[in-house]
Parts: sequence; structure tokens; C-alpha cells
Amino acid sequence: MRPVPRSSHAMPSLLAVLLLCLASLARGADASPDIRLYALDCGRIELSDMRMFDDSGALDGKPGTMSVPCFLIRHPKGLLLWDTGLGDSLAGGPGVDFHPGVHGSVRTTLASQLATLGIEPADIDYLAFSHWHLDHTGNANLFGHATWILQRRELAAATGPTPPPFEALTPVVAYRSAKLRMIDGDADVFGDGSVRLLSMPGHTPGHQVLELRLPQAGAVLLSGDLYHSRENRRLRRVPRVNVDRAATLASMDRFEALARRDHARVVIQHDPRDIALLPRFPAYLH
Repeated sequence: MRPVPRSSHAMPSLLAVLLLCLASLARGADASPDIRLYALDCGRIELSDMRMFDDSGALDGKPGTMSVPCFLIRHPKGLLLWDTGLGDSLAGGPGVDFHPGVHGSVRTTLASQLATLGIEPADIDYLAFSHWHLDHTGNANLFGHATWILQRRELAAATGPTPPPFEALTPVVAYRSAKLRMIDGDADVFGDGSVRLLSMPGHTPGHQVLELRLPQAGAVLLSGDLYHSRENRRLRRVPRVNVDRAATLASMDRFEALARRDHARVVIQHDPRDIALLPRFPAYLH
């Protein structure tokens, strides 16, 4: 009996199938986990004079409005809250003047927005702040059950004998009894590279930004107070209240290099225009 000739196309076809399988596995390994980013309304700041946000004098005498968001990140390994806003105690009232010409107000509470998602403050697993200014730590005491991820330099400055402007930790007490994860520089929150705290000092000694890798939206950078507006980013304005001008500019350089490399979506937290482009709560960026 003569042997049946093997098809000349059999081996290439088998090889193609194997290559497709390997490619699929590789994509699965690189895929971001199921992460959701919620933008919560945690206040608003009206300023009669924006001069503190540019040391060149270009903003002197000009009024402005700033958004004050909080961000909830839902990850398969837990919930991270990034910044906590002005404080629920201000909700529903006329607001308060933090400084002459600086008025803060809160429309709805952070706690009620979390409740919309079926989340109580005690359910938050991790808490992190871009920095310790009062418009970012207003609700911090609600989250004493969370693990607080703190830059060592930021905590040292805020609790030191001469804290930077607006940096005093006096109203924040929950950290004293909370579980602390002290960090020096960058940190991977969940250990898979999808949610990272990136050290970018200058505004304060331990200022940081948040980098996310979302399954559909891709890379996202939450600015903290590295920038206060789109114009400040474009023109590389350094606020008068920053503690270190050179460090601020170096942090801007690093931020922009990462944004270019990863084609990241940049969210300037204090710019209402950027917040308005995010999915309206309780919708989320995915």
C-alpha cells in the first residue's frame, strides 16, 4: 500500500493555530484587570484672586473656580479612595471662607455618593492623597478602617514644627490609629501595575499623582495639584504656594514624559472642564 501523501498545507496551518493561541495568551497576560474609576463631587472653590497659582504674576487679580473631586477606584483586590474633598460637614450650607477671597462649598456628601454604590466608609480598603492640603483631606477621618498609604516626607512635613502653607494635619486624627503603609517614592497599590502612586514633589514635599491602566480607556493620570488648570499645564506655571520650584518643574517633566509615552488621558483635578469630561457619577470610566 502506498502511503497517503501528507498535505503540504497541514504544517503551516497547525503553526498558524499555535501562533494565534500564543498571541491570545499574551494579550490575556497584558490585559488590565477589571478596574473602574468613579469621579465623585467633593466640593467647589471660588477664588476672587488666583495669584497664588502662578509666581509670574500672570494670574494676579483674576478670579477663578476650581472643582474639588474625589476618586474611587474599584479593583478586583479592593477599593481605593484617592483624595477626600472639602468635608461633608459643609454639605447643604452656604460654605466657608478658608482664607480671604477663597470660598469653599459642598453640594452633596461623599458618604451619600458612596452609599449610591452600596459602599460605606468602612468598606474602603485603601486611602491615599495627592497631598495634605485641606481640600484633599476634608473627609479623611471617615476612613479610619482603611489602610492609609502615605508618603513619608508628606506626613513628616505636615506634622512637623513648621508645616508648609495649608499643610497642618490638626483636623486629621484618624491616621493615628489607622493601619499605615508608609512609602518613599512610587508605589504599586495592588501589586499588578494597574494602579500606581507616583512621587512628584514640589507643590508639597510629598506630593504625588495617581496613574491608572484601565481595560478600555487605557492609561489615565490624575494630576493632584501638580497643575491647577489646563492653562497652568500648557504654560508650566508654578504656584507661589509651592514649597520647591525646581522640584515642581522636574515633576512636570516626568509627568509629561509619562503622558507622552503611554498616550495617557490627563485629568487635571481642579479644572472643572476636565471633570466634566468624565462619566457622570454613578457612571464610571473603565
